[in-house]
Amino acid sequence: MNKWLKTILYLVGAAVLTRFIPFSSWFRIMDTMIHELGHAVATLLLSGRVLSIELNPDHSGTTYSVLASGWRTIAVSLSGYISASLFSVLMFYGYTKRKQGEGLLVISGIAVLMTLLFVRNGYGVWWLSIFVVITLVFYFLGTRIRNAYFLLLAFLSLEESVMGPFSLLLYAIRQPSRAGDAANLANVTIVPALIWALLFLAFALWCAKLALQLFWRKRPAAKPRSQ
Repeated sequence: MNKWLKTILYLVGAAVLTRFIPFSSWFRIMDTMIHELGHAVATLLLSGRVLSIELNPDHSGTTYSVLASGWRTIAVSLSGYISASLFSVLMFYGYTKRKQGEGLLVISGIAVLMTLLFVRNGYGVWWLSIFVVITLVFYFLGTRIRNAYFLLLAFLSLEESVMGPFSLLLYAIRQPSRAGDAANLANVTIVPALIWALLFLAFALWCAKLALQLFWRKRPAAKPRSQ
């Protein structure tokens, strides 16, 4: 089967099946967390200042920052969707290397840093705090449950990293001015929001293919436990 077709079928299957998992919508905000973190890190690397980040129950988010205009604005606007797509690849890389436990600790650490440094709105702080507690509980529940939870987060991250740009594309077609990062990029370049949305979606699909290739790859045997 063609790898691109197989990737799309897996994504559609994941989008359908994860809807039946209780509270899956709540966990999808993790993708928003990574998206906004990407904006924040890019801002700091480009000598800007992050004022605050908001995470909302409808899976939207906003990063408020101060940054010099010009190419830096373009780089920061690009960083959100790119970060989310690359993060999904890293999740499946961790799965391939049997580093699920370490991965959950890294995700928890990211959530803690977001709480301490950036997120200021009530819902965002509440979500991050509960997410850290739940993730650490699963970490200590044992290898099998921990790994299942990690794989759930990996597939949710993968799905959302593609669905985000796809939704952006629909906005770029119907209401270009509301197309988030694509609209921001259109405002500072001569390239319309529709083209930026298509580029985000193409990159997300490419990363999804890489992530699923890691998932399909034969994993190394688990190390035997010492007695």
